[in-house]
Amino acid sequence: MIIIADSGSTKCDWILIDKKRKKAGEFSTMGFNPFFHTTREIFDVLNDHDEMQKIVDEVTRVYYFGAGCSSAKRKKVVEDAMQLVFRNAEVKVEHDMLGAALATCGMEPGIACILGTGSNAAYFDGKKLQDDVHALGYILGDEGGGSYLGKKLLADFLYGNLPPQMHDKLKEEYQLDKESIFEQVYFKPHANVYLASFARFLSSNQENYYIRRLVKQGLLEFLDIHVCRFENYREVPVHFVGSIAYFFDEILEENCERRGIEMGKIMKQPVEGLVNYYLNIAKVAIH
Repeated sequence: MIIIADSGSTKCDWILIDKKRKKAGEFSTMGFNPFFHTTREIFDVLNDHDEMQKIVDEVTRVYYFGAGCSSAKRKKVVEDAMQLVFRNAEVKVEHDMLGAALATCGMEPGIACILGTGSNAAYFDGKKLQDDVHALGYILGDEGGGSYLGKKLLADFLYGNLPPQMHDKLKEEYQLDKESIFEQVYFKPHANVYLASFARFLSSNQENYYIRRLVKQGLLEFLDIHVCRFENYREVPVHFVGSIAYFFDEILEENCERRGIEMGKIMKQPVEGLVNYYLNIAKVAIH
């Protein structure tokens, strides 16, 4: 059997494929990022996962695509953990940007974009990524991603720039004050995941003028910085994966039209597209 996994910083989706090339199971764990997690931390989470432990000995190959896996050093952090868990398997760890490209483009040229907790984009020529990955992380970059939008929302909350109704609603739903926000952002780990958690509030209130404007500006900034930098961005389809792209698809489509971008596929969870790629396009053998 093989396992195909796609991990952002918040959540990792796993799909198990049996010898008959059928889906034999699927589950989710917390997301992993070698910038924030050690080999031991990743191993401990997977080793304590009951569903995972039931099938580890039967897995012969692992295809893992993850946030932060952009260098050999970072890949090894995850690869070592996977090898400890899946003792009988060949493990392949790649960047989540490649996973997004394979899931959406298949073997056709296109621009693949990630809009989840973080954000990124790359040109795919149908075989491999053709551009250096420019993601700068949630402090310097991640324009349009959940952490970026959450940061903008909280900043306006603390500055007193939210419409009164939105201010009161946000404060009541999350029990927010300056001290609790500073504690989560500056003194606790995984501030990017905390900031991105406010995307749910943005999504459920996106008909509000202020919320819609905040999201629209953030997504337009993503397109300008990460998509329009490619010379041929108007000549190939631009695909998107991730929860931000999925839940704000109408705003994203408006922005794409504004920039003359051909919107391609939108996938909330690219792992399903990766399953299709390995079974139907790459046609990998399963032992």
